[in-house]
Parts: sequence; structure tokens; C-alpha cells
Amino acid sequence: MPLPIVIADDSLLARKVLTKALPQDWDVDVAYASNGREALALYRAGKASVMFLDLTMPDMNGYQVLEALQHEDLNTFVIVVSADIQPLAQERVRALGAAAFVPKPVTTEALLPILKEYGLYA
Repeated sequence: MPLPIVIADDSLLARKVLTKALPQDWDVDVAYASNGREALALYRAGKASVMFLDLTMPDMNGYQVLEALQHEDLNTFVIVVSADIQPLAQERVRALGAAAFVPKPVTTEALLPILKEYGLYA
């Protein structure tokens, strides 16, 4: 059974780049969100065992999504994918429950060690 994942980014190009960076043989069912509200709705619909989350999005940003997940005690594996690589941003997302932080542009080589470390990909 495919693993349900969400790619949340307001940029269509960034969503495409991230999709191409996923391991080719990873059995996943990908859903897309262009803002944080859509990402949370997809999570609530059972489509986000793993969420790839951008920080800078309209309507509801990545920090707000992480806060909502934490506040509502929602359980998903979040990998933040962002161009904001400042140490403070990385510390903040980890404090809010993100498991990992990957800088943009994302590559398969950057994702694989994280996916393997957490048993998401063999």
C-alpha cells in the first residue's frame, strides 16, 4: 500500500522539483497543497503520513502549520524544505516538531539519508 505524502509549497515549480527528487521506486501516493490550510486539510483527510513543508506560503505559512499540528496533537512526519537556511529558522522548526530540514533546491541525495534514517525508505 502506498505511503500517503503531502508536498506543501506555494510554488508549482518547487512542487515539481521536490516530486522529481523523491526516490523513483518509493511507493507513495502524492497529494499537493499550495498553502498551509490545504496541507492541514489533506492531513486531516488521511493523506499525510509524511509532509514536505515549505515555510513561506500565503494564507498559512509553514510555521503556522507546525504550530497547528503541535497544538492539535496531530501526528505526521514533517520534513521542512525551505530556502530560509538561517540557523534560527532550523532551530524553530525543530522545536515545533519537524523531524528534518532540507534546503532548496532539494535533491534526491539530500532526501535519501533522512528517509532511510527514519525508516521511511529502505
